[in-house]
Amino acid sequence: MPVMCILICCQGHRIEYIMQKDFPPNDKNKPGYVLEFDEDFSSDTLDTSRWVPYYLPQWSSRERSQPKYVVRKGQLVLFIEEAQQPWCPEFNGDVKCSSIQTGLFSGPEGSAFGQHRFHPACRVREVQDTRRLYTPLYGYMEVRARVNIGAGHVAAFWLIGFEDTPEKSGEICIMEVKGKDIKTGSFANGYGIHPFGDPVLQDAFYVDRFPWSAGDFTIYAASWEPGQTKFYINNKLIRTIPQSPAYEMQFMLSLYEVPDSNVVSGNLNPTFTVDYVRGYRKK
Repeated sequence: MPVMCILICCQGHRIEYIMQKDFPPNDKNKPGYVLEFDEDFSSDTLDTSRWVPYYLPQWSSRERSQPKYVVRKGQLVLFIEEAQQPWCPEFNGDVKCSSIQTGLFSGPEGSAFGQHRFHPACRVREVQDTRRLYTPLYGYMEVRARVNIGAGHVAAFWLIGFEDTPEKSGEICIMEVKGKDIKTGSFANGYGIHPFGDPVLQDAFYVDRFPWSAGDFTIYAASWEPGQTKFYINNKLIRTIPQSPAYEMQFMLSLYEVPDSNVVSGNLNPTFTVDYVRGYRKK
């Protein structure tokens, strides 16, 4: 039988959760919104008209940055293999990654011009064709997902600026679950805004703990609006940040293995399972 749990969230207001395994999917019809990106992984292959099957390949290569994944039973499963090679050893060391995204942009070879320049030494190693598969400006974004990861892994659903000019580089992180923060019966989710090269934004990132398993399906969402961004877990508002990027952004679904001499992975078969991803715009 379901159990009621009371959580006093980060902004001090009371939130009531029904404790149950796997939060149910939301109805696709959302009052006041139009569903414009509806990915339920119903095919047996990844739809490349919606997803670029690489992770920031301009800083590395398409060969090194292609993800490990399967699409089965209406779900996407990103995973990391033990023998998998680091995606970008020149700039990101031994980090392994399986990630897909809904846009792609880079400058000429040898330039520092491209999406999500995560390290000051980054230079374009492989020029990419520009792709705008889904790059909205504002809306309501949600993912229903679960993770099975060890201490050295991170699973994330996030938006980055399309960055066809360097200042359009902010990030909205909706879900960032680190394996080292998972405990029996609870987990922590990181969320918020990072400015990177956007001079208007300020860093506002938070980590809150939730009283259920990260291995249960959970809905992570954000309402991205002019001047503010609202964050939700299982349809409950957890925080409003009074700022937001004011340019087109793209979806990122990512699973990382981050080597750390002080952390033992504890799970050699990490998975990030995504039931659906949706993007709405206001009517």
